[in-house]
Amino acid sequence: MLHPGFQSLLDPLPAALERLRAMPPVTIETLPPASQMPQSGIYWLTEDDASIYVGRSRRIRQRLQEHVRPSSGHNQASFAFLLARAMTGNRTATYRRIGSREELLAEPEFARAFAAAKDRIRNMHVRFVSEDHPVRQCLLEVYVATAVGAEYNDFDSH
Repeated sequence: MLHPGFQSLLDPLPAALERLRAMPPVTIETLPPASQMPQSGIYWLTEDDASIYVGRSRRIRQRLQEHVRPSSGHNQASFAFLLARAMTGNRTATYRRIGSREELLAEPEFARAFAAAKDRIRNMHVRFVSEDHPVRQCLLEVYVATAVGAEYNDFDSH
């Protein structure tokens, strides 16, 4: 039996997933005005009806734009960096100077893949749902990523 406090955090998740699924998808280029978007919550990226990635943010609109901005670096466009790793076969993260993110971005092939990944994300469909409670937002990200089978969510620690 789950702790009642934890259960109370889980209870709203299925309804939030249904609201997310019911939302007509948009692209990052066609996001509604900020006044019509939740500030905080989770977002779901899809491509050709395939679930690609679920993220969370306290500032959804800005976070989505960071994923595709040409000037965004590896910290702001971390999902694009992950896609570029997959495209170039550089899947293993390293915490040493050799093979570091900065070193990878200095390689022309990887830099091109990073830019291409940003373009790819720009064309993905996105849906989002509000969730202000930080713990419920974390749980909702995991719940949705699991329920939709998001390809690039692994929740591995780094």
